[in-house]
Amino acid sequence: MSEEDPAATADVAMIGGHPVLDFVNTVAWRHDEARRADRVNSADAWARWGVAAGVLRSGAASGQDADEPARLALVELREALWAVLDALVDDRPLPLLAWDSVRRALVEARAKAALPPTLPLRWQPAPPGLAALRGTLALQAEQLLASDDLHRIHRCAGPGCGWFFLDRSRAGTRRWCSSGDCGNRDRARRHYARKHPSAGRQGSKAP
Repeated sequence: MSEEDPAATADVAMIGGHPVLDFVNTVAWRHDEARRADRVNSADAWARWGVAAGVLRSGAASGQDADEPARLALVELREALWAVLDALVDDRPLPLLAWDSVRRALVEARAKAALPPTLPLRWQPAPPGLAALRGTLALQAEQLLASDDLHRIHRCAGPGCGWFFLDRSRAGTRRWCSSGDCGNRDRARRHYARKHPSAGRQGSKAP
């Protein structure tokens, strides 16, 4: 596997408000083929991302570059969760293949998880490590999709962005993954349209 700049993963934004949303958001520009980019694309990068997202303890999954099956399993879960969330925010039926993939990941995670004799009842993921990262995220996905926050899951309104976030604003009107990113782009487009109305009528796009 090709070398990867360790700093690249540190630049992955954590704007989702939940680890599962940040997990799905590791692919940037989902709806723009020209700019689409997988920001976490090696096993070692996933280990660093897990620490940055607060899912793994620091050093718990170092030296995992050879763990290709675990990396592929993570990517499979990420893509399945993206399809499920994309259908959710559009109020479409859940895609059956993606939903089955999420369900299988959850069943496997529960089989490996511990259930300590404490209350409130809560599944405890397997010991930290890259091999357990998929199970940890599957259990967190179960909690998110069964929670009262389900209706708060929104998708960024920025053209091509596709990132998800929990809208915790009082009015429930948050539109952007980040006001300083897609929000700024929208303001720039509207400003350009006001300054160049003829270009807008001709179908030109703002920079």
